[in-house]
Amino acid sequence: MDEKGGSERWNGAITNLTEMASNLESLQKLLLKKAVFVDEESFAKASLTADQARTIKVLEQRVETLERELDAAITAAARARSEKRQAEAAQRASELHAQEVTKELENTTKVFELHMEELRAKQEEIAKRDDDIKLLEAIIQTLGGKESISTSM
Repeated sequence: MDEKGGSERWNGAITNLTEMASNLESLQKLLLKKAVFVDEESFAKASLTADQARTIKVLEQRVETLERELDAAITAAARARSEKRQAEAAQRASELHAQEVTKELENTTKVFELHMEELRAKQEEIAKRDDDIKLLEAIIQTLGGKESISTSM
């Protein structure tokens, strides 16, 4: 079976080569009929035009690449601006929160100071009453002592 498969492949290859030779002959005849022969100056101009066309094509591709890069840069800049605005908003919110906390601390401090003043006033009142009580006790003891001396006599 290998011999049959091998010979079929060779036959296919030979057929392909024959068709290629025929196509090549047709192409050669077509070129001879349609070919235009030009002088060197015309050929040089045509070559220059072809080179310029290739250069233009390369430059157009470069422009397209640069346009895509520019679009990407614009998108990145817009994203950066958006992130900056978000960061600024977060900073403002933090500053407002800090101001609120500071104000609350100040208010708490004022309340604490008022309570301390009230406590000091109460302590002074208690100390004054304590002094009054001690004075009254002393008076009572003095008067009580006189009465006990007068009753003992």
